[in-house]
Amino acid sequence: MLSWARVWQDLSWFEQINDWLRYVAFQYGYLGIFIASFLGAISIIVPIPYTILIFMLGMQGNLNPILLALSAGLGAALGEFFGYMLGYYGRVVISDERKRKIDCVLRIFSRYGSLAIFIFALTPLPDDLIFIPLGIMHYSFIKAFIPCLLGKIVMSLILAYGGQLSLGFIEMIFGGEEGSIWATIATTILLIAIIVVMLKVDWEKIIPLEEKKMDSGGS
Repeated sequence: MLSWARVWQDLSWFEQINDWLRYVAFQYGYLGIFIASFLGAISIIVPIPYTILIFMLGMQGNLNPILLALSAGLGAALGEFFGYMLGYYGRVVISDERKRKIDCVLRIFSRYGSLAIFIFALTPLPDDLIFIPLGIMHYSFIKAFIPCLLGKIVMSLILAYGGQLSLGFIEMIFGGEEGSIWATIATTILLIAIIVVMLKVDWEKIIPLEEKKMDSGGS
């Protein structure tokens, strides 16, 4: 494990990607941060930091924070759906029986999905943990995209204004997406665990019980 960590830290490609994204963001303004946010969010499992660029551009003060947040938020929201599409088309390898069980999860997730997506998009939580399973469930693209877009725009607004006001704690919370091997391993393990639970648990038995509890609680 330590040897893998050393190999990861020695890789120069990660720094090259960071330098290129920084160049694009600062050179092309709103379009640049859109591209940087899209490419940063499109990465699966391995985090490519783009939020720090929003903070830095806000600190620079040359761009309107609202337009900066809209550009970054839209790029990040579109990028996150690469993971959704992987899950969506990866569903073809799942048996019909497991698809039927996953459809049961979709019924219960439809009640709280928008809030969960918004929270994952707004916070530094690893988005792949929710978007790949959403794709596997064939959760509505529109229902997933709108709260994701809103969450990313709000996050970008916080970063842009945080940079403009030089609020260091905002940078610490939202801008600390480092390419750590430990963060990557933890995200990978959690994602595998979520997918295994989705496929192995007999949701056809669990979901009706949960729905009965909800119905009795609401009556």
